[in-house]
Amino acid sequence: MDKAVKIGNVQVGAGRPLVLIAGPCVIESRRSCLALAGKLHALAEAEGIPLIFKASFDKANRTSVDSYRGPGLAVGLAILEEVRSRYGMPILTDVHTEVQAQLAGQVVDVLQIPAFLCRQTDLLLAAGATGCVINIKKGQFLGAEDMVYAANKVATTGNQQILLTERGSTFGYRNLVADMRNLPLLRALGYPVVFDATHSVQRPGAGEGTTAGDGHLVPYLARAAVAAGCDAVFAETHVNPAKALSDGPNAIAFRHIRGLWRQLKAIHEIVS
Repeated sequence: MDKAVKIGNVQVGAGRPLVLIAGPCVIESRRSCLALAGKLHALAEAEGIPLIFKASFDKANRTSVDSYRGPGLAVGLAILEEVRSRYGMPILTDVHTEVQAQLAGQVVDVLQIPAFLCRQTDLLLAAGATGCVINIKKGQFLGAEDMVYAANKVATTGNQQILLTERGSTFGYRNLVADMRNLPLLRALGYPVVFDATHSVQRPGAGEGTTAGDGHLVPYLARAAVAAGCDAVFAETHVNPAKALSDGPNAIAFRHIRGLWRQLKAIHEIVS
């Protein structure tokens, strides 16, 4: 079933060009967010990349209470609104509560439901009611087929603008595996499919009070996912991942985005 989703000037779905969802894990400052957005926008213009900019105003599930979470709802949404107005890119951000969904839904194009919250009925209903595109990340604890129930909760609001994201499955303690079989299984549910290359290489809680990861594996999994037929690739990026305030071990350095994109585009053209 073809349920392509239109997000601004970007279309996500079977038969459409591959889409890149990219940006920092969290808004570190207005200046850094706008600077990275500008770099991504210029790259998208030069390479013809259908791009959705992502950044979180709050990371509510950090490992430690001392970890940086972001600037908060009001400041974060103001920054994202500025990015959107300045560069014209569709914007994606995470929401964790019904109130966040209602307020963020007035500013951004895509509301993302974190994997840990993909069964939270009230959150899914509140997000769906905004009329925004809803990107639901598959829980690390769920099979791909189980995501039909999360999607159905959103759909009961009358909102059929849904994306489903694979982001790895729990494999023992402090480890995830990305099962590429999940991509066609998610597609069979009737919605466009995103592969989250960043969070699929996490090692949850494996750092000293932080999530560790294998960021050098991001290109390998991203290439495999495009070959398996995903519609979009989600990849967090930073100008200097070693200094990122959140998820740096799993981010891809901005300087590598162009080369990776060209590989992904070439693979997509072969398999689509």
